[in-house]
Amino acid sequence: MELEENLQPIKNLEACIEAIVFAAGYPVPYQKLAEVTGLGVREVKRLTERIAKVYEDDKHGMMLLRFTDTCQFCTKEQYGTYIREALGIRRGGNLSNSSMEVLAVVAYNQPVTRAFIDAVRGVDSNYAVSSLIEKELIGAVGRLDAPGRPVLYGTTDKFLRVFGLTSLDDLPKTEIKLPEPEVGEQLSIASEQLASTVGADPAENTSEATE
Repeated sequence: MELEENLQPIKNLEACIEAIVFAAGYPVPYQKLAEVTGLGVREVKRLTERIAKVYEDDKHGMMLLRFTDTCQFCTKEQYGTYIREALGIRRGGNLSNSSMEVLAVVAYNQPVTRAFIDAVRGVDSNYAVSSLIEKELIGAVGRLDAPGRPVLYGTTDKFLRVFGLTSLDDLPKTEIKLPEPEVGEQLSIASEQLASTVGADPAENTSEATE
């Protein structure tokens, strides 16, 4: 992509990247930032890392989320109530307990089949799975090499953004495995830990919540 002729040389590359990502309001690919600034992707990632560190302290109400291929500004969860009040934003509905359980199973064991999810929870999970797919928090990532080739599900980049995670490595440490006699207790703890990462309201953590 060729830059417009009227674009002037960028004097402060870091500030330019910050302005673009803030104005976008959605995840911006590092490749696009590289094309606009004339930098390499590696250098863009280095600058976004520096920007992210600036917003880590309590002086700022925003933070920069950095993912494998993109980055995005979002507000910090503790200010969600004030933002909704000031802007007249209707509170988004919390995920149901069943949806949080399914999300926890997928997040900690992905890729998984729906049969695995059902086995862990001990109930049919079709509705919760469909709801999470519709919300784009989980999605199909392949098919299991087994009779019937069932769909394998995994979490999405939107899941990371909504829960304020940079990668799956940032998930609260726990395990949900089969077979385990105490799997029900494990699942309850895991879903509560997952919900706690966004104050139990994952619909609100990014600008996408109000779309």
